[in-house]
Amino acid sequence: MATADSVAGRTAEDAAPTREGRRPHSGRRPRRSSTRFLLAPLSFIAIAVVLFALFFVWPGALGLWYSFTDYTGVGTPDFIGLDNYVDLAQDPDFYYSLGRTLLYTVLSVPLHFVAALGIAVLLTSTLAKGKEAARVIFFLPWLISPIVAGVIWKWLFGENFGMVNFLIEAVGGKGLNWETDGSLALLLILIVSTWGGTAFNMLLFIAAIRNIPQSYLEAAQLDGASSWQRFYRIVLPLLRPTSFMVILLATIGSMKEFAMVQALNGGGPGTSNMFIVQYIYRTGFERADIGYASAASMVLMVILIVIALIQLRFDKRNDLA
Repeated sequence: MATADSVAGRTAEDAAPTREGRRPHSGRRPRRSSTRFLLAPLSFIAIAVVLFALFFVWPGALGLWYSFTDYTGVGTPDFIGLDNYVDLAQDPDFYYSLGRTLLYTVLSVPLHFVAALGIAVLLTSTLAKGKEAARVIFFLPWLISPIVAGVIWKWLFGENFGMVNFLIEAVGGKGLNWETDGSLALLLILIVSTWGGTAFNMLLFIAAIRNIPQSYLEAAQLDGASSWQRFYRIVLPLLRPTSFMVILLATIGSMKEFAMVQALNGGGPGTSNMFIVQYIYRTGFERADIGYASAASMVLMVILIVIALIQLRFDKRNDLA
C-alpha cells in the first residue's frame, strides 16, 4: 500500500511545471466547436448554390411554367395546359430544325475530335519545332467571340465580295455559292465551328497525353512497336476518359449552336440551315410567342439530358468491360 509520503510526492511532481514551463499534458484534448470548421466550406457552397439557383434553377422553372401558358412577353400569361406541346408535335418546322441540328452534330463532333486530337499529338511530339508559338496560334480562335468569328468568316466566304471566291476566280475557277447553296452553307458552318472549337479540346488532350507514363511507350518501342501501334494500342486507350469528355461537350455544344450561325448566315439560305436554337429564337423573339418557344426549349433540354445519359451509360459499360 502506498504511503502518504509517496502519494504526496507524486502529487507535487504532477503539479510541478516541466522544463518548457508547461504542465504535463493530461491526455484529454480540449473540446473544440465544430462550427468553426463548417463555416468556411458552407459559405463557399452557399455562394455557389445561390448563383446556381439564380441563373439556372429560377430561369429553368420560369421557362417550364411559360411552356404551359400563352405568354407573349407582355401582359399576364394564361395557363393553357399542354397545348404548346401538342402544337409542337405537329409543327414540321420544328422537326426540320431538329433534324438539321442532329445532322450538324453528327458531322461536327467527329471533326472536333479528330482536329483536337491531331493537333494535341503534334504539339506533344518531341520532333515538333516551334510548339510554343503553334500553341498560341491554335488557341487564339477560342478567345474570339462566336459572333465576331461568324462575321469574319462571312466576309471571307461572301459570294460577291469574299476573299475565297476572289482567289478561286484569280486562278481561273468559278466562285462558289457559299450563301445561296444550303449544302455549302452547312459546310461553311462546320469549318467555322471546327476552327473555333478545337482549342479547348486540344488543351484537354494535351494534358491527358502528358499524363501518360513514358515508360509504357518506351517499353513498346523496345518491343518493336511502330509509332502508329504505340498510339493506337497505348495512347488512344489511355485517352478514353478525356475522349468521352470531349465527345460529350462537343455534342452538347453542337446541339446548342447559335451565336456563330446567327452571325454567319442566320440559318440560311432561308431556313435551310435553321438549327433548333435558331428556331426557338425566331419563335420567341420574332413571333413573340414566348410560351411556344419555352416548350421547344424544354424539349431540347430533355433531348440533351437523354444524350448525356446514353453517353454516360456507354462509357460506364466500357469501363466495366
